[in-house]
Amino acid sequence: MADRVLVIGSGGREHALAWKLAQSPHVKHVYVAPGNAGTADNGKISNSAVSVSNHAALAQFCRDQEIRLVVVGPEVPLAAGIVDDLTAAGVRCFGPTAKAAQLESSKSFTKAFLDRHEIPTARWKSFSDPKAACSFINSANFPALVVKASGLAAGKGVIVASNKEEACKAVTEIMQDKTFGTAGETVVVEELLEGEEVSCLCFTDGVTIAPMPPAQDHKRLMDGDEGPNTGGMGAYSPAPQISKDLLEKIRDTILQKTVDGMRKEGVPYFGVLYAGLMLTKDGPKVLEFNCRFGDPECQVILPLLKSDLYEVMQVVINKKLSSSMPVWFEDSAAVTVVMASEGYPGTYPKGLEITGLPKAKQLGLEVFHAGTALKDGKVVTSGGRVLTVTAIKEDLMTALQEANKGVAAIHFKGAIYRKDIGYRAIAFLRQSRGLTYKNSGVDIAAGNTLVQKIKPLAAATSRSGCNAELGGFAGLFDLKAAGYEDPILVSGTDGVGTKLKIAQACKKHDTIGQDLVAMCVNDILAQGAEPLFFLDYFACGKLDVEVAEGVIAGIAEACKKAGCALLGGETAEMPGMYPPGEYDLAGFAVGAVERGQMLPQLERIADGDVVIGVASSGVHSNGYSLVRKIVEKSSFDFSSPVGVSGDQTLGDLLLTPTKIYSKTLLPVLRSGHVKAYAHITGGGLLENIPRVLPESFGVILDALTWKIPEIFCWLHKEGNLSEEEMTRTFNCGIGAVLVVQKELAQQVLKDIQRHEAAWLIGKVVSLQKGSAHVKVHNLLRALQANRSLSVHSHIQGKIQTNKVKVAVLISGTGTNLEALINSTKKPTSFAQIVLVVSNKAGVEGLRKAERAGIPTRVIDHKLYESRTEFDSAVDKVLEEFSVELICLAGFMRILSGPFVKKWEGKILNIHPSLLPSFKGANAHKLVLQAGVRVTGCTVHFVAEEVDAGAIIFQEAVPVKVGDTVETLSERVKEAEHRAFPAALQLVASGAVQVGEAGKIYWK
Repeated sequence: MADRVLVIGSGGREHALAWKLAQSPHVKHVYVAPGNAGTADNGKISNSAVSVSNHAALAQFCRDQEIRLVVVGPEVPLAAGIVDDLTAAGVRCFGPTAKAAQLESSKSFTKAFLDRHEIPTARWKSFSDPKAACSFINSANFPALVVKASGLAAGKGVIVASNKEEACKAVTEIMQDKTFGTAGETVVVEELLEGEEVSCLCFTDGVTIAPMPPAQDHKRLMDGDEGPNTGGMGAYSPAPQISKDLLEKIRDTILQKTVDGMRKEGVPYFGVLYAGLMLTKDGPKVLEFNCRFGDPECQVILPLLKSDLYEVMQVVINKKLSSSMPVWFEDSAAVTVVMASEGYPGTYPKGLEITGLPKAKQLGLEVFHAGTALKDGKVVTSGGRVLTVTAIKEDLMTALQEANKGVAAIHFKGAIYRKDIGYRAIAFLRQSRGLTYKNSGVDIAAGNTLVQKIKPLAAATSRSGCNAELGGFAGLFDLKAAGYEDPILVSGTDGVGTKLKIAQACKKHDTIGQDLVAMCVNDILAQGAEPLFFLDYFACGKLDVEVAEGVIAGIAEACKKAGCALLGGETAEMPGMYPPGEYDLAGFAVGAVERGQMLPQLERIADGDVVIGVASSGVHSNGYSLVRKIVEKSSFDFSSPVGVSGDQTLGDLLLTPTKIYSKTLLPVLRSGHVKAYAHITGGGLLENIPRVLPESFGVILDALTWKIPEIFCWLHKEGNLSEEEMTRTFNCGIGAVLVVQKELAQQVLKDIQRHEAAWLIGKVVSLQKGSAHVKVHNLLRALQANRSLSVHSHIQGKIQTNKVKVAVLISGTGTNLEALINSTKKPTSFAQIVLVVSNKAGVEGLRKAERAGIPTRVIDHKLYESRTEFDSAVDKVLEEFSVELICLAGFMRILSGPFVKKWEGKILNIHPSLLPSFKGANAHKLVLQAGVRVTGCTVHFVAEEVDAGAIIFQEAVPVKVGDTVETLSERVKEAEHRAFPAALQLVASGAVQVGEAGKIYWK
C-alpha cells in the first residue's frame, strides 16, 4: 500500500516538495496545507484547508486521513514546535524540533553556537539596546556593517550597510521602528565579509550528513543585483564556484561540525540543514543557517535528486541515512527564475489573471506556484513572489536560456523578474583561468600520496646490493655487494595480459602484482639468472590511489618471494587513454648469472635426456583472451560460486597467481645438473620448450604422467578446444620444464619435489625432418581422466536446487524473454522458467520458448468477455504448473485488480525509463522531449496503478546528442536484457521481497 503525505506551506518550495514526493511509488497522495493554485487537484496532489497553527487539530486530521508523513516547508511552524507536537501525537514528521530550529529562529543563539564549536563565521556581537549597538558599530576594529534581526523575518531581516551611518540607521529601524516586529527585539551586528555568497544544504539524521549540490540565490530585485532585498528572485544549482575539494571542506568543517555540535549539546538535528556561506579569501564562513529547504533553492535542488525523496526522508527519520545515501543527477544544471508582482517587496495588487502556463509546460519546464490562487476557474496572483520557472539542462547557460523562454511565455500584469539568474556562475566559467595539470586529468597530489604509501613496501624488499629506496631519478645496484665475480646481466620484461580484465571485473587487485613479477623473473631463469631487482609500470586513465596501492603491494610481496628488490617504477596517469576503472601493467626484471653457469647449455643436450615438469598453479597469466571468451559463452560468470563448498568464485579461481620459481629452482639450476630450463608462458607447451633446444632436437611428452588441474579440463570441455589449441595456448598444468641427463633425473626430481610438485614427463629425441618439435601424447585421455576424478566437478558451481518456478507472459516476440531464458538456464540460477503464456497464437516468443524446451500455452483474450475472465483463465494455467513468480515480457494486456492483488509481490515488469519518471507509453519520446541526459530501465513489482509498484532494479543509460527514439530504444533494450534477469534472481533468491503496504525489503 502506498502512503498519504502532508506538506505544510503555500509557496514554490512546497509545490516543489509535493511534486517530487508525488513521483514516489510509495506515495499514494500528497496533501498541501494550505497550498496554492499549482497544488490544487494536480494528479496525486491536492490542497487541504486544515489549520496548520492548531497542532492538535492538525494531528487529528493526520489520524483521520491516515497521513504517514508530514513534511514541514517554512521556518515559522518549525520554530513554533510543529514537529514536537505532531511527533508527540504519534505522527511522523520530517524536520527539526523547535529547539533545534533555533539555528534559524535565533541569530544570537547561532552565533554563540558557532563560536562554541569553532565553526568559521564573521566576527559579531548581539544587542538588546540600540545605543550600545551603534556604539559598537562606530568603535569596532572591523567593518561592523551587517545588521540582523535575531528572530525570524521571512528571509528579509538582514541589512548590509555601505557605511557606519547606514548601519546605525538600520539598528534604529529594526529595534525602535519595529520594521520586522518582535524579530528585531535583539539585533546581531556582524563584520561585513567579502566574497561570493553560496548555499550549501544537506540531509541529516542527526549523525550522518548527505550534502546536496551547492546552489546560489539572488536576493536583489533587479538585474545586476540592484534594487531592494527580497526573499529571492531566482537560483541555480550546482554552483561551479564550489569545487569538489571545497565542498568536501564545507562538509567536514561546517555541516558535519554543526550536526555533531547539536548532538553533543543534547539537541540532535534532523531534516534539512541549510548553510548560507561566504567564500572569503580565508575560506568559507557561515552567514546564517536555515532549518529547512530554501525558497527558491528547493526548486533547483530537488529536480537534480535522482533518488526517491520519500525514501530519503524515511531513512532520515529512521536514523539510517548512512545506509542509503541520496544519489544526484550528474552533468545536469537547474535554473529557476521567480516572477513577482509589481510593487514587490512592498505593497502589490492581487487577483491578476496568469496566462501562458500550459505553454511553459510544453517547453519542458517545471512551473512551481507560490503566490497563486484559483478564482472562477482561472489562476490569479495572490502574493509577492507569484511563481518560479525551472529548467533542467546539461549546462547552466542552456538552462538559463530555457527558463527565460518559459518566463516570456507566462503573462500577468506588471510581472517583475530577472533575466540574469546565474550570471556570476557564467562569469566564473568564462574567466580566463590558466589551465592546471589537474584540470587536464592528472592529479600530481594523488601520485605523491601513492609514492608515500608504497615507499615502505619497496623498502621491505631490500637485499644485498640494493636498499630499495624510492624517490630518486634512478636506482642503483651493487653487483659486488651481491657476491658476483664475473656476472652477466640478464633482463626480461612482460605484462599480465587480459587477466587484468578479470581482476578489474572482480575488483580484486591484490594478486595481480605477483603475476607481473612471476612472468618476468621466471623468464630470466631460462638463462640461469638470479633476479636482482624489479621495476614496474602502472598506467591508468585516472589514478585510484587505493587500487594502485593494492596492486603495488602485491608486486612488493612477490619481489620478496622472488628474492629481488623493488627498485623503482612509473605511475602514468593518462586521461583519455584508459576507461574509468581500468589500468595496465608492465614489469622489468634484471638478474645476473656467473659467466660459466649460463643456460641453456645447448651443446650438452642429447637424445634420451629426460624432461622434468614443474607444476603450475593454474592458468598462470597466458591465454586469458580465450578464457574470457569461454566464460562469456558458458552458463557461468566470474561471480559464479565453484567447488563443493561454494566459498570461491570462478573469478577467484582464474585469478590464482602465477607461481614464482626463482627461489625454489635456482639452487637446482646452479647445481650443474640442468642443461636447460623453459618457462611455459605465452605459446604454451608447443612453442616454449623449443626455445631452449638445439634445432635438431625435440621432445615427446606424456600427459598421463602429470596432474592436470581441473580448470584446464573445464576450459577444454566448455570451449570445445582441440588438443593443439590447448597445448599452444595453455601450460596445461606445467609451469616450467627442465632438461637433465637421464642418470641424474631422479636426483634432480627429488631436489625439486622438496619445494614444488614435479614429475618426469617426457624425453628429448632427435628430430626427424618435418616432425614437430613437441609432441604431447595422451592429452585427451588425461583431460578426461582428471575430469572424472571427482563426481562433483570443482568447476560445476553451486547448483541451486528447489528453484522458484517462473511463468513468462508475452504478446509477441517476448521482449527480454531470451535474456530471461539464458539467465535461468545457468546452474547457479535461483529461478526456472516452467511456462510461457501468450495471448496471441503463432508469435515468435512461443517459438523461442519451444526451442528452449519450455512448455507454452496460448490464451486468446478475444475469447473472453472481460479482463477478469481472461485473467482467471491465465490464473488457472499458472496453478496447473505450480507457478510461483510471473514475469511480464512485452505482455500487452492490463491485468485486472483481483489478479494483481492475488499475485501481489510476485509479478515483475520492466519499464523503459528510470521510474518514477516517464511512466506509461512513449517513454523514449518523453525522455527526448524533456531533454534529460540520463534514462534507463526499471524492473518493478506490478501494482494496480500502472508503473507504480516497488522498484527492484534499475540500470541507467546515457541519452546521447542526436539520439532518436529508435537509437535510444536499442540501447535501453540492451540494458533491459541485463536488468530483468538480475532482478529476477534477486526476487527468486529471496534477497528482495514485498512486505506490508507494498514496501520493498532487502535481506
